[in-house]
Amino acid sequence: KVLMIDIREPQEHATGVAQGVRLMPMSQVPQRMAEIPKQADQPVLLICNTQNRSRAVTEALREQGFTNVRYVAGGMSEWARRGWPMVKPQNLLAPGKF
Repeated sequence: KVLMIDIREPQEHATGVAQGVRLMPMSQVPQRMAEIPKQADQPVLLICNTQNRSRAVTEALREQGFTNVRYVAGGMSEWARRGWPMVKPQNLLAPGKF
């Protein structure tokens, strides 16, 4: 099962998130890396607004040995454009929350 992590900042999350996503703002990723599965059999997708930040974080995580991390092409902008389901975020910013 894929774990999707939304790395947008809180004000961006307010516009809507993909259902089931874990919220982990990019500014918190270095402190919360232990929450990102590293096992090759646990796929992780990162998503931001346009893919620029998620692509950069994906590359940084790969340099740290994460081989299971990818980013969502087009980000949440493309997600919304395609009309894929979005929900309002709940209080999901605390570490360990899904």
